[in-house]
Order: sequence, then structure tokens, then C-alpha cells
Amino acid sequence: MKKQTQAIIFMLLILIGANLIQIFDRAIVEAKGPVVIPDEAIRLRILANSDSNEDQALKRKVRDAVNAEITKWVEDLTSIEAARTLIDNRVPEIEKITYQVLEQEGSNQKVHVDFDNVNFPTKIYGNFIYPAGQYEAILISLGNAEGANWWCVLFPPLCFLDFSNGDAVKQADEESKPATADSQEKVVVKSFIVELIEKLLGAF
Repeated sequence: MKKQTQAIIFMLLILIGANLIQIFDRAIVEAKGPVVIPDEAIRLRILANSDSNEDQALKRKVRDAVNAEITKWVEDLTSIEAARTLIDNRVPEIEKITYQVLEQEGSNQKVHVDFDNVNFPTKIYGNFIYPAGQYEAILISLGNAEGANWWCVLFPPLCFLDFSNGDAVKQADEESKPATADSQEKVVVKSFIVELIEKLLGAF
């Protein structure tokens, strides 16, 4: 009977501790605040030809060149209408920049650039979830466009944040990323607590 009482107390302490951790984490999230993407925003999404190291490296080079140029275009703009008009008029220039990068890298991949409503998968970045849906964006498709994607928000300028480094909710066109050390640690801790509770309940 004494062992059962101790087990119950121990289990209650574990549950209280887990709740305190959740409260603490939530307080940190609220203090930092989420990275909010405005409803009226223009994104940039680049689809690599494949997931090979070469194609992914090529995607990043295109990203750097295109992002650097567009950032200069929109840095002084204050309205979504002005940004939309400017980008729409410069789609051929974006395509030209992309082809220049491919040529410099010795690639003969085809390029397709669209400025329209583009499908985005659900993404978790930091402490905020960006839901799946269609969003206004420049979509650059390299080659077969079957590789992992990269995206950011061009206007208002948020491309200093690489949203593609967030955790993806598994979908067919999502990037396949290994779990981080932090996420692995959380899984281990949760598994330990669950197993411990199950063992304690089994003692009855």
C-alpha cells in the first residue's frame, strides 16, 4: 500500500512538472511573439529540379541572386499594390536573372517563372504555424521542379527569415528534413514520461 501511495504521488509530481514546462514554454512564446505574415504579402518560392546535392546547391544560388535583386526593388515601397505592379512587370527580368545563374553554373535546366496564387504547404517556423493554402507569390521552377522548395516573404521584406528551415507538416511536395536534436530530445522526454506512467499504472 505504501508503494502504491508513493507511486501515485510520484506520478502526480511528473504530471505537475509536465504542465509547468508547458506553461513556461508558452510564456516564452508569448514574450518573443510569433513571426506574423500579413494577409497582404508577396512570397517567393523556388522549386529545385531534384533533391540531388547539385540541384539543391543550384536552387540556393538562384535564391541568393533573385532575392538580392528583388529586395532592392521593394525596399522603398509602402503598399502591396505598388509591390504587385512592380513585380508583375519584372517577371521577365527575374527569369533572366535565373538563367544567368544557371549559365554561370554550367546548367542547361529550363526555367519557368510565374507570379500568381501559388499552393503552399503547412509550415511551422519558430513558434508559429503557417497554414497551407494559396498565396500570392513568385514561383520559380527549375528543370523538373521535383526537388525540395525554398520560400520566404518578399513584401513586406521578411526574406531575412528562411521559412523553409522550419518544420514541415508532411505533404507530398514538402522538403524532407531530418529531425533536429531539439525535436529528438522532446520525443525522448515524452516517451520516457509515457512509459513511466504506464509502468506506474501497471503496478496497480
